Amino acid sequence: MSLDVQLRQALPEAMRARDKVAVRAIRSALAALDNAGAVPLDGAPRAGAIEGAPIGAGAAEAPRRELGDDDMVEILRAEAAERLSAADELAAPEHAARVAELRGEAVVLLGFLEGSGPAGAA
Repeated sequence: MSLDVQLRQALPEAMRARDKVAVRAIRSALAALDNAGAVPLDGAPRAGAIEGAPIGAGAAEAPRRELGDDDMVEILRAEAAERLSAADELAAPEHAARVAELRGEAVVLLGFLEGSGPAGAA
């Protein structure tokens, strides 16, 4: 099962469990994967006459880039690394709760890379 499918299946489970850290991490990871699949709009016209506009449902849709397993793993690894880096930068004691949340999110994401899913979350 691909990583994005695992994340999409884990999201409702985390929501039912009211695991805010896991929900936040999974939603963010899914958004990062969706953003990575977007294609650049280099050739798309910015403005023009109405006559030149595409007509019909989905006529202006661009095909999304297909992400391979390696791409998804790299994106998830970068998301986890970003959280760990942010946690390391927040050294003040008043940020202890946020640091714990960031580290918890990283644990959730790394759990998907290890195949254990969000079970390791706090």
